Amino acid sequence: MKVLIDTNITLDFLLEREPFHQDAGKLFEAIDLGQIIGYVTATTLTDIFYIARKHTRSLELARQAVSSILATMIICPVNRTVLESAFASGLTDFEDAIQIYSAIAQDLDAIITRDTTGFLSSSIPVLSIRQLLEKVN
Repeated sequence: MKVLIDTNITLDFLLEREPFHQDAGKLFEAIDLGQIIGYVTATTLTDIFYIARKHTRSLELARQAVSSILATMIICPVNRTVLESAFASGLTDFEDAIQIYSAIAQDLDAIITRDTTGFLSSSIPVLSIRQLLEKVN
């Protein structure tokens, strides 16, 4: 199953944010085992770098976080078509709209998030980590 991983879930895993870290760890374990193919948007990488650096106050740890994602995930390009589609969608959360239209452009099976409210109008199924893992197992 090919899925787009929301930025917050990726940060939950990388920064060991409680109470979400355990579920995020299970998701990344399934990705490592090849049960799931994980995707993130290119914009997620810039967010990860910025937030990890701010959270850890370490340039090196921020670089390690980005390196880890580059080694593990497939990166969805955020090009003009994705941006225009996201903007034209009228969704109030532009970041979520970019993720939805990136997932559509890559023909992904689902978006994995813990904040489903921003993805209500998604034409791609939106699942929690637990829902995804139940489908895979």
